[in-house]
Amino acid sequence: MTEITRVPLQPVAKGVLTKLWLGVLFVALCAAGLVWASLPPDIELTTISAGTGPMPTKDDVAMVKLKGELKNHKVFQPEASGPLVIRQMIPGFSRALLRMQKGGKYRLMIPAKLGYGDQPPADIPPGSDLYFDVEMLGFMNADQFEQQQMMMQQMQQQGGPGAGGPGAGAGAPGQEPAAEPEPKKK
Repeated sequence: MTEITRVPLQPVAKGVLTKLWLGVLFVALCAAGLVWASLPPDIELTTISAGTGPMPTKDDVAMVKLKGELKNHKVFQPEASGPLVIRQMIPGFSRALLRMQKGGKYRLMIPAKLGYGDQPPADIPPGSDLYFDVEMLGFMNADQFEQQQMMMQQMQQQGGPGAGGPGAGAGAPGQEPAAEPEPKKK
């Protein structure tokens, strides 16, 4: 049989345990700070007025009204509206659109790494964060949008309503509209 030698525990000095836990807490906070600093930047999306209904997917086309500016408030995208293919947008804008609802108004900040980075268009300085005011007017599936566009082109080629043809309320291109008859004099 083997003998077990007992080793008596020495008493711990007063305050050492508190210092030990403070050291553990300090190391944990430093580690968390390093992890946070190494995370990739993300967009900041602020809801001005909430929308309703579902949110779009990557396969949708969003109809938006937007205005884009830099941090110094220089406008690089004047207010405009139109369709945006979500899949084809810069990464930060795509992420933001996926979190918007129809009818909502939003303020969006896209960090440079999720925007144009160091190779922006001519009117934006390299490494610029982008700020947008966006109103989500609606969205539809990209396939449905393509079909709708094709139908509109066909209508324009055939001279249908809205294309300057019959029922458009105007004469042929280059002609003055017919004048209204003058009222009879008494």
